[in-house]
Amino acid sequence: MKKAALALSILAAGTSAAWAQSSVQLYGIVDVGLRWTSNANVGSSEKQVIPGGMSQSRLGVNITEDMGGGLKAIANLEHRLSSDTGIPAAADFWRQSWVGIQSADFGRITLGRQYNILFDIYTSTYASFKYSPYIEAYKPEIGLSLGARQDNMVKYLFESGPIRGEIQVSAGEGTGPNKSVGGLLRYADGPIAAGGAYLQVEDPQGRKVKAYTAGGAWTSGPWYVNLSWATNKFDQGGTLGTLYTAGLLGNILNASANDVKKRDMVSAGATYQLTPQLNLGAHYWYATQTHYLLANGSKGKSHYLAVVADYAFSKRTDAYLELDYTKFSEGSVRFANGAEKRGGSIVGLRHRF
Repeated sequence: MKKAALALSILAAGTSAAWAQSSVQLYGIVDVGLRWTSNANVGSSEKQVIPGGMSQSRLGVNITEDMGGGLKAIANLEHRLSSDTGIPAAADFWRQSWVGIQSADFGRITLGRQYNILFDIYTSTYASFKYSPYIEAYKPEIGLSLGARQDNMVKYLFESGPIRGEIQVSAGEGTGPNKSVGGLLRYADGPIAAGGAYLQVEDPQGRKVKAYTAGGAWTSGPWYVNLSWATNKFDQGGTLGTLYTAGLLGNILNASANDVKKRDMVSAGATYQLTPQLNLGAHYWYATQTHYLLANGSKGKSHYLAVVADYAFSKRTDAYLELDYTKFSEGSVRFANGAEKRGGSIVGLRHRF
């Protein structure tokens, strides 16, 4: 009996020591906004409580285990929710679900559903706003990131001084466009950050979409200024053109006949920290779209403008006021109700933990 008790004591001590080298961090964002939108319906505006103006609400778990010798095991699970109703924000309950190994000498490799390299380069290098990478309820730039995430992905990240590189490959399992390959290169040193990325996604029938982006940002004192360019090139037919319109605000730049040929977008913006608590930001996006089937080589043109004031009550809680305006021209793009212009505003509260 004494030997058994001693063995259990040793086992418990060893288990506690192992646990002491691991960390499990629960994190999240709760963001709720009040949004007004003009021309939301035919001849009328719309008022809504929305589940996130600046950020989509989420609950996640980060796991890190220090295995010694500069080697760590890492994992992440992240769920997105609609904070106005409490229901899941998407059919995939875990919007991220990956596990990986990180080495101090050789970089990091992660496997599972995770952000793609287009999203990585946008948010890490030339995000639209300094205090929030983009506006969750108004994010034209994310519409050119090919869904922002890919399933069944293997991603490798390495860093050397100011240089960061990433490579991603997805096997293409299932019925959706989950076969992907691409890479990014980023330079960040002092006030300057610049980089670019390329990603190709293929559907089960072999049709491809190729995406390119490049840009940079400059930070000095209270100022943050950024400039970027992106393009998507689609093979004709299939559903890739309709699948990759997330963030483009409804039916704008949508390929209802699945015949989108090419999308281009340039954008520029600036953020100014007026006081330690108050940030003011503005961003402009200009996009064009060409089609395979539309007559006379019609090119749709879109203009987007957003202005945000963000006030931080603390490190974790802030309130914001957002104003946005969208305008289409050249006839090949519209909102679902046929409107060519639309304005909007959001007043919201966000808490991070």
